[in-house]
Amino acid sequence: MIKALFFDIDGTLVSFNTHQIPQSAIQAITRAKEKGIKIYISTGRPLSLINNIDSIKHLIDGYITTNGAYCLIKGQVISCNPISENDISTVIRLADKMNFACMVVGENDLAVYNSNDKVDVIFRQMLNVQNLKENVPMEPILKQRILQLTPIISDAEERIIMPHLTECISSRWCPDFIDITAQNVDKGYGLLSIVSHQGIKIEETMAFGDGGNDIPIIKQAGIGIAMGNANASVKEVADYVTASVDEDGIYKALKHWIFSD
Repeated sequence: MIKALFFDIDGTLVSFNTHQIPQSAIQAITRAKEKGIKIYISTGRPLSLINNIDSIKHLIDGYITTNGAYCLIKGQVISCNPISENDISTVIRLADKMNFACMVVGENDLAVYNSNDKVDVIFRQMLNVQNLKENVPMEPILKQRILQLTPIISDAEERIIMPHLTECISSRWCPDFIDITAQNVDKGYGLLSIVSHQGIKIEETMAFGDGGNDIPIIKQAGIGIAMGNANASVKEVADYVTASVDEDGIYKALKHWIFSD
């Protein structure tokens, strides 16, 4: 019996075409909530950039944000795993040396360092994020706990950078950027944090995703669901592949696994 559902946002809950949650998904999640199932968000976005799920916000019981680095239930922080100061300094130094942009996500604020045209294409156009600060003084942010670094770099550049970071891991949701978090911190870790706090068994969980950063939670959950628009690597580890976000994928998966009618 499933007691908790975990949803990635971009490409899973929210369509890249409409920047909205399909009505069928809203209805299915509402129905699941009415059955007493807990609803959780599992995203690479920091909390301040979760701006596209208002239609189900009242149904949400908790959040895995910044790929598992910062998890909350009803506004209470239940786990926070910042990046080491040494690795932060290394990424900033390499951003200057290699001339790439990087989003720096603090516990309270975030900004884009070394901003360039790719920032607009990826974050504003593709992900519909409008409130990014760019090329502002980093000192106030660097005084906070840094939850995630998001360099806009290629696979080849990632292979250059990551060996310099001794206490971090990386994940890639799309070809254009990576998310860097503290060692062993990913969405799967976030799921474990949530279920441990809530007293839910792993086999009672179901997780949905479409990108590389969703692989840990899809593998960790009792049932892992890949969207029809998911990367091939995500589909390979999933227990079930549903339709795409624009083809009522969440509704169809919940109908298959949760609803009897």
